[in-house]
Amino acid sequence: MPVEHAHEGLTQYAPVLFNIGPLPVTNSMLAAWAVTLCILFVVRAAAGKISLVPHAMQNFLEFVIETLYETLDGILGAHLVRKTFWFFATVFLFILFGNWLGLLPFFGNLTVVPAVSEGHEAAGRVGLLRGANADLNMTLALATVYGVVWLYWAVREVGVWGILKEIFGVKGGLTGLMKWILFPIFFLVGIIEVISILFRQVSLPLRLYGNIFAGENLLEVMTSMGVNAQGILFKAVGVLLPFPFYCLEILVGFVQAFVFMLLTAVFTATMCKHEEESH
Repeated sequence: MPVEHAHEGLTQYAPVLFNIGPLPVTNSMLAAWAVTLCILFVVRAAAGKISLVPHAMQNFLEFVIETLYETLDGILGAHLVRKTFWFFATVFLFILFGNWLGLLPFFGNLTVVPAVSEGHEAAGRVGLLRGANADLNMTLALATVYGVVWLYWAVREVGVWGILKEIFGVKGGLTGLMKWILFPIFFLVGIIEVISILFRQVSLPLRLYGNIFAGENLLEVMTSMGVNAQGILFKAVGVLLPFPFYCLEILVGFVQAFVFMLLTAVFTATMCKHEEESH
């Protein structure tokens, strides 16, 4: 839980720590790289010595992957899940690791003097690391990548005409005169559907960012209350005060990762699922 200003919580923007050429590197970007390395380390540790009878880390990782696969199979169907599982599993693990690593105490204890980002005043000492998903840029990037692959999958599975038919076409198997009478209504509904598709590229990142950003600020407030408490008894209570909120944020971190994966999978199934697999 990084401290951007002393006991004032996170700033809305991620401070720039340094620059790599023209690329500004923020503390949330640094945390995202750390999350990626952690995932690679865990997977490598689990798959380094694969055995027919899984044990320890291999057993746990296989359980996680199988559970995710079965969950997505029920949503996407056998055909589509084989082509898209890599993306949804990666997104889930990245968001989950990012949310949980952001709760570790050293995220706030390690501070540096950052470079001044354009358009912002110097913030003094800031956290070296900041929860990856507590930065709106990261969640927007996740949603943008999903939007691109969603469009690719849709064109590949049903084609451009199939997309237009799914959005603007008359539903319910209507034929003849009734089909053409109701076509203008379904066309208007299709326009609303297009707006909905565009809007979810905003709602997905804002939901994830809002929950994680608010949670980390809540933990900062609870922690600062314990630090500033007067008297031994109040300090003891202050030390224990953040604990329930940490437990809550652990749950929230998992739920937000799962919800992001679930919603994107449902959106994909709605457009790309083959008719014979649709429920």
